[in-house]
Amino acid sequence: MDVLDLLLLIFSLFAVSSNAQFGFFDQMFNGGGQQQQHQPQNVRSDSQWYQENYNAAHCSNYLCPGTLSCVHFPHHCPCAWDVEDKVELGDGIAICASKGGYKEGETARKIELARKGLL
Repeated sequence: MDVLDLLLLIFSLFAVSSNAQFGFFDQMFNGGGQQQQHQPQNVRSDSQWYQENYNAAHCSNYLCPGTLSCVHFPHHCPCAWDVEDKVELGDGIAICASKGGYKEGETARKIELARKGLL
């Protein structure tokens, strides 16, 4: 192997090594453009999407604004998330609040204490 072949081999190894390093940085910083094509788009920041779905929903009774569920009465609307408890305050008013603890009814107890000014 002569000097020219040796230099060519060293240059080739350097080129492959640098390409691997820059490829790593492209992926790390989301470069290259190819990965961006497969990412889903964020929902628009205006309310048009919600209004279109609300207007397209068929409900002969009451359409819950938070979940788009069709129920007989507004206070029958379910909470949107599993981490919430629904508490009925009376007069057909219900609210959803983050679960208040590990015991059943803890959220309702805390809301009642807050209504009485004790919390």
